[in-house]
Amino acid sequence: MTTAAAGDRDALAAAVAALLRAAGADLAAKDFADTPDRVARLWCDAFLGGNRLDPAVILGHPVEGEAPTEMVVVRDLPFAGMCPHHLLPYIGRATIAYLPGDKLVGFGRLGELVRCFTARLTLQERAGNDIVDAIMTHLQARGAACIMVGQHACLRIPETRHDAEVVTASFRGEFRDRAELRDRLMPRAS
Repeated sequence: MTTAAAGDRDALAAAVAALLRAAGADLAAKDFADTPDRVARLWCDAFLGGNRLDPAVILGHPVEGEAPTEMVVVRDLPFAGMCPHHLLPYIGRATIAYLPGDKLVGFGRLGELVRCFTARLTLQERAGNDIVDAIMTHLQARGAACIMVGQHACLRIPETRHDAEVVTASFRGEFRDRAELRDRLMPRAS
């Protein structure tokens, strides 16, 4: 992974300063004194920090299941991302489910996987797809699902001001092939 993908803090701070000057802000004013650096730190952590994470490491070292587990579901995993279209944030909660093969992973690892794919410039839909693809690849799961419910600033700020939530669902393996599994999962996810 390149430094640029994880965020060049100095370059971001300079870009924020240029944006503020272009918007007519007086950077010498007390309110803006540290704003470029603060914004750059926030972006590098909250909106680009996922680029520094590796799903293979996050899901590495799984444990073998002690008994067959039909479905693992972890709900209400918080996420925050940055929409690449308007550079406005979105926040929400994710539900991840998987049908284990022989490998199980700690529940906290699933939360870290959500951060890996949302703390970056990405669409909510893509993040969900990336999450289930990583589970299928690194855990050799029989199926994986990710339902994300997000609130997007780009829907709330314009004049239209929609107070809407965006729900995306990504399914792989048996979740994609078996409607009854999706039907069991969906009420738990909302």
